[in-house]
Amino acid sequence: MTREKIQYSDFWASPQRYFYFRSLIAFSVVGSLVSYRSWPEFDITSIALSILTLCYLALTRFLSEKKHSDERKEKLERYFGWVDAALIGACLCLVDFQILPTVLFATIIQFNAALQGGSRKWLEDNAAFFIGAGTGGFLYTPVWVLSSSVQISATTLIGVSVYIVLYGLYLNSKLRSASKRIAELTEVTEKEKAKGFLLSRYISPAVYSAISTDNENRLQTERKRLTVFFSDIQGFTSLSEELEAETLSTLLNLYLTEMTKIIAHFGGTVDKFMGDGIMVIFGDHESKGVKTDCIRCVSMAIAMKKRMRVLQNHWFSQGIKKKLQIRMGINTGYCTVGTFGTRAHHLDYTALGTHVNLASRLESAADPGEILLSHESWALVKDTIMCTNKGMIEAKGFSYPIEVYEVVDFRKNLGAHQTYMESNAEGFSMHLDLEKVRNFEKEKVIYDLEKALQTIKDRVIQ
Repeated sequence: MTREKIQYSDFWASPQRYFYFRSLIAFSVVGSLVSYRSWPEFDITSIALSILTLCYLALTRFLSEKKHSDERKEKLERYFGWVDAALIGACLCLVDFQILPTVLFATIIQFNAALQGGSRKWLEDNAAFFIGAGTGGFLYTPVWVLSSSVQISATTLIGVSVYIVLYGLYLNSKLRSASKRIAELTEVTEKEKAKGFLLSRYISPAVYSAISTDNENRLQTERKRLTVFFSDIQGFTSLSEELEAETLSTLLNLYLTEMTKIIAHFGGTVDKFMGDGIMVIFGDHESKGVKTDCIRCVSMAIAMKKRMRVLQNHWFSQGIKKKLQIRMGINTGYCTVGTFGTRAHHLDYTALGTHVNLASRLESAADPGEILLSHESWALVKDTIMCTNKGMIEAKGFSYPIEVYEVVDFRKNLGAHQTYMESNAEGFSMHLDLEKVRNFEKEKVIYDLEKALQTIKDRVIQ
C-alpha cells in the first residue's frame, strides 16, 4: 500500500505530467478537427494545425524528459499554457466556433489560468487564445454555426472531461503533498522552538537574539559602560569536602536556581557560572541607562542577600549546620564586550577589562554577607541606596588603593534609623554620615545645622 502511494505521488510530481496534460489538449484539438471535417474536405490550414499540434506534443515529450530547476519548470508551465490557449483558439476558428466545443475549451482556459497564476495568468492565456483565434480567422473565415454535430461534441467532451478529471487528481495530489509538508514543517518548527528554548538557557540573551535573527554582526566586540557583579559562597570549598556529592549538587542547584530567578527579575544577564560563583552584567542587553542599570544591579544584590537568609534556614532544616553566606562585589565602568575565541572551534560572549577585574577583586575583599561597591557605582546609587564608606583597600593587579563602600539597604527602608543623608541644590550642598561623626563633634554639627536653618528662615521672612 505504501509503495503504491509513493508511485502515485511520484507520477504527479514527475516532469512527464507536462506531456500527459498536453497530449489531452492535442487529442481534443486534432480530434475536433478530424470529426468536424471529413478527409476529402480537409484543407491545408487544418492539416497544418494538426501537424503543428503533433509537433508541439513531441516537443513537450522531449522537454519532459529533461531535468529542470523549479524556476524553469514554472516558466515551462507558463509557456505551455500560452501555446495551449493559442491552439484552442485556432481550433475553434476552424470548427466554426460550434457551441459545445467553444464553451468547453473556453472553460478549460479559464480553469487553468485561475488555478495556475491568478489574474496575470488569466490575462496572458486569454490573450493567447484570441491571438490563436485571430490567426485562424486570418487563414480561414469561420462560418458561425449555432448547432453542434454529435461527433465533434463527443470528441471534445471526452478529451475535456478526461483532462478535468486528471487535473483534479493532480490538484488533489498537490494538496495532500502540501498538507503533509505543512505537518512536517510544523513538527520541525515545534522541535526547533524547543531546541531554541533550551539553547536560551545556556547562552546570554544577546547571543540568542543575534543567532535567532541571523544577525551575528551584533556580537562584534565593542566598548560599553557596564555594571558588573560577582558573587560566591563563603566557605563553599570546605563544605564540598564534608558533604556527599548528591547533597552538594542539590544544594548548589537550589542556590543557583533561586539566584537566577532574582537576576531575571531585575533584568540582569548571567555571563557565566563558576562553580558557586556567579558573574552578572547590566547594560549590555536592554540597557535602561547607566544609572538605572547600576541601581537594578545593587537592588538585585540586596534581594540575593535577603533570599540567602531564607535558604540558610532551609539548609539548616536539611541537616547542614554550617551557615552559608555570600559575598558580592559591584563595579561600573567601560568594558570590552563581545565574542572572543576562534571561529573555527569555540567562541565565548563575555565582558573583559579592568573594571571587570575590579568587580571580581571587590567580591574577594568582601566579608561574608557583605556587598561592596566601587566609588563609580556608589556615585550612581547613593541617593537611592544607603552605603557606608569602608575606606581604601589594596586590590590585586591594581597599583593604587581602591575606595570601597558597603551597601546597607534602600534609604526608604531605613526610616528613623537612617544614618546617612545627602542633598544638593544650586548654592546648597549637604552630606551627613552619622557613622563617621565623632561624639565630641556632634554638638558642633547640630550648632552649624541650626545656624544654617535660622539663616535660611531669616532670608525667607525678609
